[in-house]
Amino acid sequence: MGDELDDGLRSGGADVSDAGNAFAFQTGTWRVRHRKLSGRLVGATDWVEFDGTCSAWELLGGAGNVDDHFLNDPAGPYHAATFRRTDPDTGLWWIWWIDPRYPSLEPPVSGRFVDGVGTFHADDQLGGRPIKVRFIWSEIDSNSARWEQAFSGDGGETWETNWIMAFERTA
Repeated sequence: MGDELDDGLRSGGADVSDAGNAFAFQTGTWRVRHRKLSGRLVGATDWVEFDGTCSAWELLGGAGNVDDHFLNDPAGPYHAATFRRTDPDTGLWWIWWIDPRYPSLEPPVSGRFVDGVGTFHADDQLGGRPIKVRFIWSEIDSNSARWEQAFSGDGGETWETNWIMAFERTA
């Protein structure tokens, strides 16, 4: 991870003792409304919308979290999952997206929750060029949550939000 991210995570932020169980809100079963851009970092403005489901649970006594998704994507439905793990010494969460359409794990994003909003960053590649990735968890209450993904092709100067998930609890 870049120095910019590391500096941002060291300054302020939630107390490390509050980091465990940060994803407890997600435990349960959800209906998910997906909106994603038709293309990423290519100037696309049209959104593809579809439904999905998500089941999530804590593990490792709250220091970890897994969710299992079904995405009814018009390009072809698929399953995917997320694995999250917190570092008890720093309070940072590491998040891996697991998608069987791709043979390897994506690089993890890392970050934490501050004032009810979780912000997570990573360096990655898109089409062979370096990009920055940002996940934001927000609008969290007992029955709903919002997740969004954004990419930056200019080192974090500008961000393109390219995927939004609106979670509605079903159980």
